[in-house]
Amino acid sequence: MPIPLPDRAVIKSRLRRRGIYLLPNLFTTAALFSGFYAIVQAMNGNFESSAIAVFIAMVLDGLDGRVARLTGTQSEFGAEYDSMSDMVSFGVAPALIVYEWALKDMNQWGWIVAFIYCACAALRLARFNTNIEIVDKRFFQGLPSPAAAALIAGLVWVMIDFNLQGSDVKWLACLITLFAALTMVSNIPFYSGKEINLRRRVPFVTALLLVLFFFVLIPSHPPVVLFLLFAAYAFSGYFVRLWRFTRSRRNNESSGT
Repeated sequence: MPIPLPDRAVIKSRLRRRGIYLLPNLFTTAALFSGFYAIVQAMNGNFESSAIAVFIAMVLDGLDGRVARLTGTQSEFGAEYDSMSDMVSFGVAPALIVYEWALKDMNQWGWIVAFIYCACAALRLARFNTNIEIVDKRFFQGLPSPAAAALIAGLVWVMIDFNLQGSDVKWLACLITLFAALTMVSNIPFYSGKEINLRRRVPFVTALLLVLFFFVLIPSHPPVVLFLLFAAYAFSGYFVRLWRFTRSRRNNESSGT
C-alpha cells in the first residue's frame, strides 16, 4: 500500500515554522560573529573597532530575544545558543580587549584580572540560566553581562577618543574591570526593562525623548555618551539597593514606635 505524501499546505507550514525559528538564531549568530570579530581586532591592535563590535553584539543580542518573543519562537535551543554567544561576546571578548589594551603592562596581575572578569561573566550567565524562573522579572540579579561588557568597551573607546593609551590608564582599567566583574556576580538589583511592551501606545513626550536620545544625543558623541550611559546603569543598582535599605529601615523604625 503506497504511503500518502504530505499535503502541500502542510509542507509549506513546516518550512515556514522552520524559517521563523531560524530568524532569532540568525541574530544570535550575528552577535556571536561580532564578539569573535572584536577578539580578532583586539589581537591586531585595532581596539576602537573591537570596542564598537562589542556594542554591535549587544544590540544584536537584545534583538534576538525580542524577535523570538514577538514571533513566538522561543526554544530551549535558542536560549542555550544565546548563552554560549553571550559568553564569547560579553565574557571572553571584553576580557581579551582590556587585557591587550591596558592590563598587559601589569604582567601576571593583568591576565589575572582579565580572567576574574571572564570567570565572573561565566558564573553570571550560569546563575541567570538556573534562576530565570524564580527571580523578579523586573530586575536582574547582578549586573547583566552585556552591560558589563559595554562598560569596558566604552572605557576603551572613550579613552582612545581622547588620545589616551591603555598604559596611561591601566590602573583605572583594572579597577573598572574588577568593578564590572564583581558587580556581575553580586545580588545587586538592576532594572531589566522586560515589562516594557513595544506593542502598547506610549505618550508623545516619551517617543520624542527616545528619538532625541537615539538619533541626536548618541550620534553627537557616541564614545562619551555610551560610556556615561552604561556607567550610570552600573551604579544604578547600588542606588536601588541603598533606597530599598533606607525604606526598610524607616518602615522598621515606624513599626517599632
